[in-house]
Amino acid sequence: MPSKTPIIAWARSPVAPIGSALARLSPHELGRPLLLSLLQQSGLPAHAVDAVIVGNALGAGGNPARMLTLAAGLPDGCAAHTIDTQCCSGLDAVAMAVGLLQSGQAEVVIAGGIEAWSRAPIRQTRPQLPGEQPQSYERPPFAPDPERDPDMLQSAADYALAHGFSRSQQEQYALLSHSRALAAQAQLAPEIVPVAGLAADAYPRALQPGRAARMPVVARGSHEGSSADEITAHALSTLTISAKADGAALLLLATPEACARWNLQPRAQWLASASVGAAPETPLLAAIAAAQMVLARGSNALAGPHKRQLLAQELSAIELHDAFAVQGLAFCAAMGLAPEQINSAGGGLARGHPIGASGAIALVRCLAQLQLQARSSTTGTALGLAAIAGAGGIGAATLVQWLQATP
Repeated sequence: MPSKTPIIAWARSPVAPIGSALARLSPHELGRPLLLSLLQQSGLPAHAVDAVIVGNALGAGGNPARMLTLAAGLPDGCAAHTIDTQCCSGLDAVAMAVGLLQSGQAEVVIAGGIEAWSRAPIRQTRPQLPGEQPQSYERPPFAPDPERDPDMLQSAADYALAHGFSRSQQEQYALLSHSRALAAQAQLAPEIVPVAGLAADAYPRALQPGRAARMPVVARGSHEGSSADEITAHALSTLTISAKADGAALLLLATPEACARWNLQPRAQWLASASVGAAPETPLLAAIAAAQMVLARGSNALAGPHKRQLLAQELSAIELHDAFAVQGLAFCAAMGLAPEQINSAGGGLARGHPIGASGAIALVRCLAQLQLQARSSTTGTALGLAAIAGAGGIGAATLVQWLQATP
């Protein structure tokens, strides 16, 4: 059984829509202030970091993690790994960090996700024959069979129609996300490292239901036997999808031995991770499978003399990156939760979606929420979960436990 892994510090950037405040920054420029903040928070010298692992989905290739390592002044000998599991990249990077630590390949690792979507390269395929022109494209295939690789927006609209999630329900869910994010701005400040003059998430908006109902439709579902009125009533509007965005989040993890050597004070600990595959036709559901698996693994990690299944309702903090409102509604329905029980300070709908960073941002939000709750709790061992789904029908989730009493 995997052992528990100390989490020392965490930080995230503000999240901003593409083309706005963070648009001029490359991935390493976006991540550098966060990495330096982790070292400052922990008191750890730069030469103690053994590896940096960065999730990134839209970079220009190369190795953004190595660029970050050098830009932040870490030693040339520090290992650097960049991974791409699309939206799951940030959480999968943390799982890989735990693997390095628990296998003895590293003692101190910084991991998370960075996405500078505004700086993403223009994609083209190379000509195959003389005289052909390069062909531009927006997204690569995520399944070899085109029938199993739908546009994700259309897939979400089809699911909403087929399972009865109305536009009104979706908009109510999205409005809750925005209102919570606006109300929590002061609460969110400690987890955010200002970048490029921006100190808070730029996207949350004060909206009324009447205005939401007038927002344009971006996708209508297709389902056999559905009438035109039913299709309209279950459509997706601009409010109910997460905006394209730039952002980053990083965490500092270490072995117990490294904590003793460098006098590091763990505030939380990793308990379990899950990276799963699901049906590529409905990628939004993969977060459910990942969350269910990580709860089962967490039950094993916490097993005492009377082992039982850990339930979502027992968690003190649940952060789902909701790329679509219908995804959040489906997640809550499957996990036996009310929408009010997740994303207590707003989710991806209110922040935006910096693809490779979104999972790590959700985990930072989860840890920050546990820290906030610890100020008014005497238990000191609260549990939190972060989950995300990705293109191609993949999902990732992480379960963490709060350790440190907060004055």
